[in-house]
Amino acid sequence: MEQRHLPHGNACENLSVLGIGAAGLTQISERDIEAVFHKALEHGINYFEMCAGNAKIYAPFGRAIAQCRKEVFFELHFGAIYDQNGDYGWSRDLDEIQKTFDWEMKTLHTDYVDFGFLHCIDTYDDYETLVSHGVLDKILELKKQGVVRHIGFSSHTPAVASKILDTGLIDLMLFSINPAYDLEKPGEHAYAIDSCGDTLSRMALYQKCEAMGVGITVMKPFHGGGLLDREASPLGIALTHAQCLQYALDRPGVLSVCPGVRNLQDLDTVLHFLSASPDEKDYACIANATPQSALGHCVYCNHCKPCPAGIDIGLVNKYYDLALNGDAMAANHYAKLTVNASKCLQCGHCDHRCPFLVRQSERMAQIARHFGH
Repeated sequence: MEQRHLPHGNACENLSVLGIGAAGLTQISERDIEAVFHKALEHGINYFEMCAGNAKIYAPFGRAIAQCRKEVFFELHFGAIYDQNGDYGWSRDLDEIQKTFDWEMKTLHTDYVDFGFLHCIDTYDDYETLVSHGVLDKILELKKQGVVRHIGFSSHTPAVASKILDTGLIDLMLFSINPAYDLEKPGEHAYAIDSCGDTLSRMALYQKCEAMGVGITVMKPFHGGGLLDREASPLGIALTHAQCLQYALDRPGVLSVCPGVRNLQDLDTVLHFLSASPDEKDYACIANATPQSALGHCVYCNHCKPCPAGIDIGLVNKYYDLALNGDAMAANHYAKLTVNASKCLQCGHCDHRCPFLVRQSERMAQIARHFGH
């Protein structure tokens, strides 16, 4: 299992590229829930998104991680609460949030949580309410005490998420990423909620996270299953689980993709990604559904490989885009590449293969001029 380093973390804080969204694990027994967690751990999954529709997932998770707590990472959401029946609710009241957090920590038999999340910040009012009610101050206090290791937040709204990043407090963002959301056509909102942002604003958010060293974990990579069914898919084509997972992992800043699983069968489907071939993961077919505004922009899909000169074209493009967005480290990363853009042969091989109509040969010349080699 590949792991990716949390930029603001210590040397041991590396998240598995596949995570688990536990929200759907509410329709099976606690014994079966625990079996799902054990199998995930056995296959190298070490990141778990723990906001769920019912509190019944917590005790099985606590038992599953009891012998490997230091190797496991998860977040608890300050704003997600559970009633006396264990059913999920949403609150901005500090006392209710504190009560839920205390119960979660006790049930999980842990004295720290890796990520304390501001829950579901889809409008700036959501953030201001958490601040005014003392919730953010509580998380900051818990971080000073070592009870919360890192601060994060979940959102579906690029403009709001960008403002939260500007606070400088954030280490991790949970965000919905899939081709349907990312390739919203101008003037249409059939692919996602109205505030989801357009193609370029969403990519700018991912680039901003990477430039600031804020990791991204991904929810809803299959668009609620809609992308897996041609008739239901807003793209008009059916993608596979592996294509959706690879698409999300190729976005800048992404550390782990956390699809929701409901049972062991769902987990097996997700784990197939580990043995899937490059052809199975190739999502270049989405170019047919790409809006005009997105054409001509590299999405780092690497469909242009192999380059006769040996250039990692997707990675070179990513470092260039990050540099243009103010990432001071991008030039350093670019300088460490074995083969840089100046080695381009101008053969046009990549131009013919790019499904997004990027003139990569011209872009390689631009990038070489920008970095000086």
